[in-house]
Amino acid sequence: METREKGLSLIEVLVALVILTVGLVGVFNLHIISKRGSFESFQQTQASYYANDIVNRMRLNPGQLANYVGNYSGTPTIPTPACTGVALCTPAQTATWDLYEWRAAFIGQAETVGTQNVGGLDTPTGCITINGNTVSVVMSWRGIRSTSDSGKLPDCGSSSDRRRVYSIQTVII
Repeated sequence: METREKGLSLIEVLVALVILTVGLVGVFNLHIISKRGSFESFQQTQASYYANDIVNRMRLNPGQLANYVGNYSGTPTIPTPACTGVALCTPAQTATWDLYEWRAAFIGQAETVGTQNVGGLDTPTGCITINGNTVSVVMSWRGIRSTSDSGKLPDCGSSSDRRRVYSIQTVII
């Protein structure tokens, strides 16, 4: 009489678990990489928004273009007078207020947890140059992963292997 055992042996179960574990580790690594890529993409979208924001503010105040020129980083100080609500400001005061609101936005001053800014870009610098009617706005920030910073990028922010740069150029008449 022959007896045949039915079922799985312990070795077959262990091999199946090893294969399953290797597959799950791959899926988790893929998830981490996609989250990093998503965050990098979000940061670039934010930089684009901030660059376009200051360009639009400059278009509303074209007589003061020279007052917008500069390299901006760090926490801005609130100018006086505050050009909000029904306050009447001169065009020069409006330019100062525009720069304050722009800088506060790109450092994430409106979004905080405790005393730490959690919105905006990571270690941002905004640079504005004007040549005639041509306006260049460059946003520079620190990304998550290292890349090559060849030095051919616009001179805005500190050079680093994690530096990211977004640049926009337009004409304001």
